[in-house]
Amino acid sequence: MFRAIADVLRAIGSTLAAVVTLPFRALARLFGGASRAGSSRHRHV
Repeated sequence: MFRAIADVLRAIGSTLAAVVTLPFRALARLFGGASRAGSSRHRHV
């Protein structure tokens, strides 16, 4: 039973992570492209 709950939580967590990171990746790509044109600083988040 606990394994089933863990599997469900893991599936929800991975889906939630994908949904949450998608807009941040798009924003990072936009701001990264804009800031890359202005400065040569590389920042890893």
